[in-house]
Amino acid sequence: METILIVDDEKNYLVILEDLLTDAGYQVVTADQAVKGLEISRSHDLDLLITDIKMPGMDGMALLDKVHAFNPELPIVMMTAFGSEEKALECMERGAYDYIFKPFQNEQLKLTIRKAINHYQLVRRNRELSEELQDRYQFDNIIGKSAAMRRIFQLIEKVAPSKATVLITGESGTGKELIARSLHYNSTRQTQPFISVNCGALPETLLESELFGHERGAFSGAVSQRKGRFELAHEGTLFLDEV
Repeated sequence: METILIVDDEKNYLVILEDLLTDAGYQVVTADQAVKGLEISRSHDLDLLITDIKMPGMDGMALLDKVHAFNPELPIVMMTAFGSEEKALECMERGAYDYIFKPFQNEQLKLTIRKAINHYQLVRRNRELSEELQDRYQFDNIIGKSAAMRRIFQLIEKVAPSKATVLITGESGTGKELIARSLHYNSTRQTQPFISVNCGALPETLLESELFGHERGAFSGAVSQRKGRFELAHEGTLFLDEV
């Protein structure tokens, strides 16, 4: 069950929102001050924060900044009865997921909440998968204790921080892509794309288009623009296999 924190100094709105979202299947935590909301944000595993902007003491904008300082991925939806397009834009620029005006439509609010939580879950899952990949290609998780493998690991450690082009040679099935991925995930490019291309499986007539892309109408059958693998791997790693 997803957990939502609602922060608002107007207790009637807290009751309305808690009842609405509890009925919708969420676990709801409330706070009538931003300071209390900040404490709850630190102590609870939240999926969404909804906060009013205009509150005595710490306001919603300050709460937005403080929560994102230690949990930058958490979606925060701002709400107010004193809003404007300029204020909405300011909220979005400071990292809010969305902005709603009081009084709100229940169904529209629930749709905004569902979209925000879905987005958060995708972002979190993507980070977890990225961390799993990085861990998988760390040296300790690669099978191989021979002197030859230790020399390879030493070479990877030396080359990975650089932007040098690397030639990996070896028979088919000896782990060239494994070494390429290890280079990628032990480099500063680890959060950027790793794009693998099996050049041997591409017809010669399509190789240039696959690597460099093409514009619509560039040749017969080019019905739309297509990005090449070099562009897709920008700031990351491009592995050309079976060259």
